[in-house]
Amino acid sequence: MRLKSQIFVSSLLRNAFVRGGYAAVLRKGAEEAGAIFIRQRSRIGTETLYAPAPQNFFEDEDGTARKFEARLRDVEAESVDSALSSEIRFDPDCWIVEIELDDCDGLFEVVDDVDGARR
Repeated sequence: MRLKSQIFVSSLLRNAFVRGGYAAVLRKGAEEAGAIFIRQRSRIGTETLYAPAPQNFFEDEDGTARKFEARLRDVEAESVDSALSSEIRFDPDCWIVEIELDDCDGLFEVVDDVDGARR
């Protein structure tokens, strides 16, 4: 059984603060199983958007881990705003978490890019 979205987000926020970063919930979604989008802001002003990984990354596992893919990487905030607006129209129960850290390695699992994130 996969960790509830609310618990995963709470853990993500705490871990970001422990690393000396800032994190906040910009949009609260369904507590049980809402999709989670992570907006990472860097010091240089660019952003990276992490989205739930496609289901084909879960084939050989028990399905308990949450995995993410870099949907957009090192882009302007307007690009991330536009992508998130589309996601909200498609799934109004999604979560949006903002993290201000230059390095998110180890905070959540990111799958290897198949086609590479768009810039």
